[in-house]
Amino acid sequence: MPTISRDEVAHLARLARLAVTEQELDKFAGQLDIILQSVAQVTEVAGEDVPPTSHAVPLTNVFREDVVRPGLTQQQALSGAPAAEDGRFRVPRILGEEQ
Repeated sequence: MPTISRDEVAHLARLARLAVTEQELDKFAGQLDIILQSVAQVTEVAGEDVPPTSHAVPLTNVFREDVVRPGLTQQQALSGAPAAEDGRFRVPRILGEEQ
């Protein structure tokens, strides 16, 4: 049976840049252990004779045909914008000049 230690959970948290408390380490270790056990059970059940599937029922092309439809004009698209300039959406600068 797979088990995951608090140290492994702390290591994973550091890799994911997550700040976790000591209580969360215990809680997450238990939760991750249950997940790993469940995955192990599934891998035991799935034999070589069971093909991998992505859906429970077979699907054929579920995409619709591309149909050209009229879009908005530039004026219509910009009509709801809070600010426009030179025929484009005007948005606040988020990067400094050094970028």
